[in-house]
Amino acid sequence: MFEFFADIFGPLVDIYARELRRPIPNPLIFGVPFFVLFIFVEILFVHRPKRGYRLYNMKDMLGSMGMGAGAILVESFTSTVRLMLFGYLFLLADPLRATLFGYHTIGGGQGLLDLSWAQYWWVWALVIIADDFNFYWHHRFSHTVRVLWAAHIVHHSSEHFNLGSTAIRNGWATILYKPLFWLWMPLVGFHPVAIITALAVNAIYQYFLHIKWMPSWGFVGRWILNSPWLHQIHHSCNVEYMDKNHSGMFIIWDRLFGTYKEHLPRLEPRFGVTHPPASYNPLVIFGHEYAHIWQDVRRAPSLHAAFMYIFGPPGWSHDGSSMTAKQLNEALENKTLRLSDLPPTLQDHFREFHPDLAAAQASEPNKPYKHAVADLTAA
Repeated sequence: MFEFFADIFGPLVDIYARELRRPIPNPLIFGVPFFVLFIFVEILFVHRPKRGYRLYNMKDMLGSMGMGAGAILVESFTSTVRLMLFGYLFLLADPLRATLFGYHTIGGGQGLLDLSWAQYWWVWALVIIADDFNFYWHHRFSHTVRVLWAAHIVHHSSEHFNLGSTAIRNGWATILYKPLFWLWMPLVGFHPVAIITALAVNAIYQYFLHIKWMPSWGFVGRWILNSPWLHQIHHSCNVEYMDKNHSGMFIIWDRLFGTYKEHLPRLEPRFGVTHPPASYNPLVIFGHEYAHIWQDVRRAPSLHAAFMYIFGPPGWSHDGSSMTAKQLNEALENKTLRLSDLPPTLQDHFREFHPDLAAAQASEPNKPYKHAVADLTAA
């Protein structure tokens, strides 16, 4: 067994020692001062609780800071291994690339120390587009596979949308599986330094997607770039907005793959998740969905049901006691979704923002929810 692990990890350590002797700065580090600055700007100039605009909950922000600190700690232990893995795959496939396609590195050069590819703008354009494509699918699967959602739900669990509570609330386990979606890039010849840089650029861009007070960007924000205005939809737990706008930098991916959604008239986003952690303790925030999975697996009547509770979509149930986002939206489209089908958190939201419609449904309990939505979203 020890020989097996030596065969796997030995080359990675050797590559790091021989080829990557020079430290490579992470561009994300340069963004940290701006991250902190903008949080202070929001707190000092936007957060106005005395005027009825409460952008922040300080306990919630402290919980997010704990999650952010934990993510930095996990990242510090995994970043080197990730870079070595990309380097190992890059060198492993190099002979095959040279034989079949006649190149070693996309943009030119050969080996890990040859950075001649970095002088070409089109290489950077390709790597950023490829990175964002990866992020879209990593993000989408993180919403549709429950065990991945258990890691990603951390980022969605705040009921506020801002830089200090949401942008820095990152899941610790997400860091462990995220690189899997990027493994093809070093194999086809993207240099590991280019990949790591693109990941950092994407992360910096996405940090600023969590600005609630940013208006719509018009055509650019609807067809080209992802924007804070559209990212609010992604962080909403309204049925109409669930599992939409997964893109990182370029909103075109949602357009292409059918997950694009704009704000509906008069339907205000409710931030958070349908089953919140109900705690500001970082350990509870991190583990609450894993605990729910374990509870569901224990009550599963079969191995198939247990498998689905782990790897199926969030909300799946063997007895129909809960519904997935897809099932909720299908019921909505088929005019069969009723107020009683919604999680209690969404029922409260519906009553709070649409008291007249909620009262009408209370008097007509069999009235499909779609009828109320049609009234609500009429232009």
